[in-house]
Amino acid sequence: MTTDRIWTAALVVIGDEILSGRTQDRNVSQIALWLNLQGIRLAEVRVVPDRTDAIAEAVNMLRARNDYLFTTGGIGPTHDDITVDAIATALGVAVVVHPRARAMLEAYYKTRGGLTEARLRMARVPEGAELIENRMSGAPGIRHGNIFIMAGVPHITAMMLDSLSGTLEGGQPVLSTTVGCWVAESEIADLLAATEKAHAGCQIGSYPFFREGRTGANFVVRSTRPEALHACADALLSALLAEGREAVAGEV
Repeated sequence: MTTDRIWTAALVVIGDEILSGRTQDRNVSQIALWLNLQGIRLAEVRVVPDRTDAIAEAVNMLRARNDYLFTTGGIGPTHDDITVDAIATALGVAVVVHPRARAMLEAYYKTRGGLTEARLRMARVPEGAELIENRMSGAPGIRHGNIFIMAGVPHITAMMLDSLSGTLEGGQPVLSTTVGCWVAESEIADLLAATEKAHAGCQIGSYPFFREGRTGANFVVRSTRPEALHACADALLSALLAEGREAVAGEV
């Protein structure tokens, strides 16, 4: 169902390794891009440590003010994978072994050493949860209401997102196009603001860079309506060229 309503999601990235800098997160961008295709905006992201209180607090806060909440990390087989327990605490429900998750893991590990107690941890879910298919490693993701509990490993997260494609209610997908220009963004701030104001339903993001000894910026125009998107981008390009700026359709 597509409507003019703006649907939003939040993301909680869980893991001491992210906060320490040892691991670089790649899930924010892939989840944001995937959500855009579903007609859902990623409104906010929080990175929290592997602590039950921190995870539960973030989950309860963000699920209340967004349509959807995604979490990544902390659903593996080791003792410090506490996401399921923390979210169960936030929801006030018990942790149970999901029978279908157990069967999936038994099948996956049948020729890989069998289902150990550690591996069985990956079948634990907050009571009342559904499963998100994972074709990569057998261990499923978890859905509980508007909460989606996903792996921290980016390629496994991608598989889980793929299985969710087209299943969430959202609005119009966000479209974008780019105008590039060799100019300092501060020199054309008023032009950018006036162009955006003149085109309702469009937003212009400015992304400056310094390259080849020169200052420039790429201006990304976003809208849910193709006609408005292209009208705004064309107007921006024309205005830049009219000022004698070195501007092009697309990135520079």
